[in-house]
Amino acid sequence: MIYFIAKPLSGGKAKLHEKIKARMEREKIPYRFFVTAHKGEDTLLARKISAEEESPVIVVVGGDGTLNGVLRGLVDPAKCTLGLIPAGTGNDFAAVANIPHGIAALDLVLKGEPVYTDYIAFSDGLRSLNIAGVGIDVDILLRCERMKHAHGKSKYFFALLASLRKFRGLRVTVTADGKSDTGNFLVASVCNGRQYGGGIRICPPAKIDDGKLELVYVDCPKHILGALIKLMRGKVLSLPIARHVFCEEVVLEPELPYTAQYDGELFEPERFEAKVIHRELKMFRVKHESL
Repeated sequence: MIYFIAKPLSGGKAKLHEKIKARMEREKIPYRFFVTAHKGEDTLLARKISAEEESPVIVVVGGDGTLNGVLRGLVDPAKCTLGLIPAGTGNDFAAVANIPHGIAALDLVLKGEPVYTDYIAFSDGLRSLNIAGVGIDVDILLRCERMKHAHGKSKYFFALLASLRKFRGLRVTVTADGKSDTGNFLVASVCNGRQYGGGIRICPPAKIDDGKLELVYVDCPKHILGALIKLMRGKVLSLPIARHVFCEEVVLEPELPYTAQYDGELFEPERFEAKVIHRELKMFRVKHESL
């Protein structure tokens, strides 16, 4: 049995659900197909399936947010196998994992072999497959959430302009494998994958199966436009104000109450304490060039 957890689709993507069902029926493979109706239902469905099935195969039809919701819901990721059919806006993890878009991704599930894939586990029970952290990226997402007059990419653009004018950095103590640093940062991100925000390569060297996290944190300059351009072009690590640390455990401690993003989903954790989980979760994807 293969379980599909899908986000509602519209426009040109709307036929993807029917294509998946038709393929499964044509090949006579048992499956169940769930379409979420409200925020958080992906997590609830994943929890229910993984509690009732001994070794379920769960395929996400959606983007990074839906994938994160399903990962958070797994009762025991070591006993589950995840698949992904990218159908979101950014699809950043799919790019890192070399998963093709649309119905072509179903071939990885039906014909491929699952491989170990690292993920980030947090002390409060949250999880992340790709990137989590604090900083201007969260500031932009929060402004997007509050905007009622704009939609789609225009909303992100206006939020970005507002953050450029108003964001002055976030004072954070970062601790990687026991070594600490405190400063006023533009971003402080814990990376398993290499990109977020629809293709922004914050950490190009990152690998999703090497048993390491990569902490990227950048001092907030007085004028942030130049640093932000470097970030959006995937060259932020070339800046002298950027630090890049390989590690296995990370703690971020902002001085003020804060919001963090986990794969683009916003949370207000009491404590941001992360560690890498290696060789536990299996996913259908194109195997990375590392381990």
